Amino acid sequence: MPDASDADGLTVGQVSARLDVTVRALHHWDEIGLARPSLRTAAGYRLYTAGDLERLHRIVVYREVGLGLDRIRAVLDDSTADVPGALRAQRSQVAERIDRLQRLSAGLDRMIDAHERGLLLTVEQQAEVFGPRWDPEWTAQARQRYGDTTQWRQYAERSASRGPEEWQAIADAMAGLERALGDALDAGVTPGSPEADHLVERHREVFASYFPLTRQMQVCLGRMFVEDPGFAAHYDGIRPGLAVWFRRIIDASARAHGIEPDTATWQ
Repeated sequence: MPDASDADGLTVGQVSARLDVTVRALHHWDEIGLARPSLRTAAGYRLYTAGDLERLHRIVVYREVGLGLDRIRAVLDDSTADVPGALRAQRSQVAERIDRLQRLSAGLDRMIDAHERGLLLTVEQQAEVFGPRWDPEWTAQARQRYGDTTQWRQYAERSASRGPEEWQAIADAMAGLERALGDALDAGVTPGSPEADHLVERHREVFASYFPLTRQMQVCLGRMFVEDPGFAAHYDGIRPGLAVWFRRIIDASARAHGIEPDTATWQ
């Protein structure tokens, strides 16, 4: 090997700073024979020549576009290597990665919007899905009240992946449940009966479209259906007395599962 006195050379540290490559990487490339320094000092320290630096520069460029070290070696050392072909193939892979990242970015934007807004529907879409009595401000009010809860985060994560069709299916399922509740009240279904318990379970299943609903949480909702004027008016608008009856069948089902409604908490 030529002595350091044959030409000027750069130390590993100098090359590292010039090419913004770690010393560890340079040592590794030396060890695997990808880029070895051509010179050594009398004390045995590695020195890189201008030709070495050019090869290193090409390695850095190829690595930045995503070529693996084995592929880089082939491109540099094989005179028959199809360099444009290798770069075109790499460009295709980069384009695919960019597309995936753009989809990921769009998904993150929807997730952020869902956490901040709840429903990712226009006002017109909300009216079409939930009916003319729907107030778009209800979602903003819910976020203000529950935005720091686990349930809001679960609701937002579900909302981020839903469009008008999915929300329409949920709205239809809830409307069907409410019709069934009204019909059951008309038919004289009693709390604790199999028919009433089935409706309670159906309510939990439909409501799980928003977030998982435990039996204790369902009891708390039942209280709200009676005590909150908005909810009470909604259910009593379906059938007079439905709010109280709905709470009674929820409480009866909870007792059958060992839960005391009077002491149930949101958990």
